[in-house]
Amino acid sequence: MAADGGAKAAQTACAYLTNRARFSCLRLGQDRPSCYPLFVSPADLDLPSDPDELRAFAEAMKERLSASEQALADERKAHDATRDELGAARNAIKLTTLQIEKLKAQLAKLRRMKFGQSSERMTQLADQLELTLEDLEARQAHAECVVRGQVDQDETEEPKPRRKPKRAPLPDHLPRDVITHPAPGADRCAACGGKASVLGEDVTEVLEYVPASFRVVRHVRPKVACKCCDTIAQAPAPALPIPRGRAGPGLLAHIIVAKFADHLPLYRQSQIYAREGVELPRSTMADWLGQVSWLLDPLVERLCSHVMASPKLHADDTPVPVLAPGTGKTSTGRLWVYLRDNRRWSPSDKPAALFRYSPDRKGERPREHLAAFAGFLQADAYAGFNALYDSGREPGPITPVACWAHARRKLHDVLVADRGSAARKGLAMIAQLYEIERLVGGEPLMERLRQRSASQLIALDFFAWADSVLGQASARSPLAEALRYAVKLKPALLAYTQDGRLEIDNNLAENALRGIAVGRKNWLFAGADCGGERAAAMYSLLETAKLNGVNPQVWLTDVLDRIGKGHPINRLDELLPWAWKAARSSDPDVA
Repeated sequence: MAADGGAKAAQTACAYLTNRARFSCLRLGQDRPSCYPLFVSPADLDLPSDPDELRAFAEAMKERLSASEQALADERKAHDATRDELGAARNAIKLTTLQIEKLKAQLAKLRRMKFGQSSERMTQLADQLELTLEDLEARQAHAECVVRGQVDQDETEEPKPRRKPKRAPLPDHLPRDVITHPAPGADRCAACGGKASVLGEDVTEVLEYVPASFRVVRHVRPKVACKCCDTIAQAPAPALPIPRGRAGPGLLAHIIVAKFADHLPLYRQSQIYAREGVELPRSTMADWLGQVSWLLDPLVERLCSHVMASPKLHADDTPVPVLAPGTGKTSTGRLWVYLRDNRRWSPSDKPAALFRYSPDRKGERPREHLAAFAGFLQADAYAGFNALYDSGREPGPITPVACWAHARRKLHDVLVADRGSAARKGLAMIAQLYEIERLVGGEPLMERLRQRSASQLIALDFFAWADSVLGQASARSPLAEALRYAVKLKPALLAYTQDGRLEIDNNLAENALRGIAVGRKNWLFAGADCGGERAAAMYSLLETAKLNGVNPQVWLTDVLDRIGKGHPINRLDELLPWAWKAARSSDPDVA
């Protein structure tokens, strides 16, 4: 009886423990108790017959249960912590996605804006948004890694895939290195030993970056001597851009592009090259730069002639700190840009940018730069341009064209300071002008002029509204000052509505100066006035190349190579970016 009672007690204990453990697992979401060795049936046990031993066995089972329940509780705690972390990661992904979309919309708006804050301020805002987007997208990727790394394979909730931009194919012009990965058992089947045949292949293309590398090109020129007359013959030395120099055209072009397009001063380039084991002192590169600029001067002059032949130009300037030699102090020079870009009404026209340097902003500077120009000049209201608008000027008159973006900017500043200002109505009318320009952007000349008849009516309404506001507003109010600026420039602001060749604003010139605004943050100042003049020449060439869709590095390398080999001076026009591009595209031997 005792034995029967002990056996029954053991059975009861086993059933109790099994049910308790099963219940604990179910609380954690486990549908089966396979992860715990506690689940046994009394039939599987070799039970002792002694009641005391059975009681001891039951106590041992209870202790095992307590230990298992403690382990289960710990695992549940870890599970809850993981679930909370996953929840936080998913919330971070959702929040970050919304922030990214919002910032992308803001960035796109900034990129589209043709008016508003100053171009430098717009550039700073866009750059700040770019950096913010970088951080947010990196944060989002990190959160997604957390989710992917911690979600169990059996989790029922499928994460929603993030919508990503369609991946474009890798460019065809890039060289391909093919690595073949043989299939296991390519000759014989690994399963049965039979002969295997090729069914096809899967190709995965990976974009890789190989750091720029130096190489030494050895020009070997054997000498031969005649056995009869002792005459010695040898091929001439290779023609190089810098005679007796050790720099090839590719290296020279790279130094120029890195300094003036990528905003890397020579001393930083020297540090970068040193990491590659090549010692190129800054002084050596500066010497090369001076010689190359001399070689390219005739090309810059041909570019100048092309720019000055345009029926209209866009002009703007920006300050450049210049180091005063021997003093350690800086003065403020100016870089001017004169831009020819008529592609909106004449697609075949060749755009070009001419930069000029001056140590100050005196009115005589633009008069010197534009001495050979006659036509329309779109610029800001700088008083130094006024002398150019003299009707008796030689070689011909220059007609001023003002910029509506500047007029809008002043009204926008007023509205920011006072949201209830009447400036809102003026801004709405200017917005209508820009909407018409958006529609006529690529239209032929006469069609642009026809559609601008509506622009003229809106502009006249704007000036009528401005006159009425000026009659009521305080003369010293910010609104009155903004409106007086526009009213004073009324004929120049209306000019674009009367000629299809003109533009509503001067953004083309402002965009050409953006690189200089970015570069100032890196190189801080020019070393001297001569450095400013050299920079102006290089900016002219590189910006013109970019305007014509030409890779500055490739173009400049070829140009320097040709000049080094004695390119005829009367055929310089062939080296201008648009002519070079056309010849290269028509040459079947050029890849």
